[in-house]
Amino acid sequence: MSFENFVQHARRHPSTLSAEQREELAAGQQPSALFIGCSDSRVIPSQITGAEPGTLFELRTAGNVVPEYAPDSGSSEMATIEYAVLQLRVPEIVVCGHSHCGAVTALTIAGDGLDELPALRSWLGTDGMTRAEPTEAVRAESKRHLRAQLDALRGYPFIRDRIEAGELRLHGWFYEIDTGLVYACPEADDDPDFLPL
Repeated sequence: MSFENFVQHARRHPSTLSAEQREELAAGQQPSALFIGCSDSRVIPSQITGAEPGTLFELRTAGNVVPEYAPDSGSSEMATIEYAVLQLRVPEIVVCGHSHCGAVTALTIAGDGLDELPALRSWLGTDGMTRAEPTEAVRAESKRHLRAQLDALRGYPFIRDRIEAGELRLHGWFYEIDTGLVYACPEADDDPDFLPL
């Protein structure tokens, strides 16, 4: 699809919602979930979830990375998570990893595949990443990477407090680009099986 198609759609966009729907959205938001996903153009949160406008608060980062808790870091990602959890009071957080992830592939197969992208390499981090062969091993590493992002979220004090109060749940999803299937991350770390939703 060309950029001109995007322009044409943007021109038609006002007619996709009724005036009443637009007024309701303008009055404020009360999303059902924070969706943390990869910036990959093939992973479209609203397409995966069927979310309507106003129902999904999104944070998209390279490799669906959740930064470690550091409140004074000035991190845009951390500010987004904080706003969703403390201000919007989302009851659910989904961290969605995916197959064929370029970031995880660069770190696991190429090893030094990010030499020309130092900011990306720093953002993704290399600690704990294993060198792997294509496809299934990268898929397994992507799932391990997803678990690490869930662990990072559990390190946020305000997230931990809301989980303990029964006000917030964390979910790990793994989207397979080649099949379209979405799998749920098991809650127990010693359970390797991701089961279809």
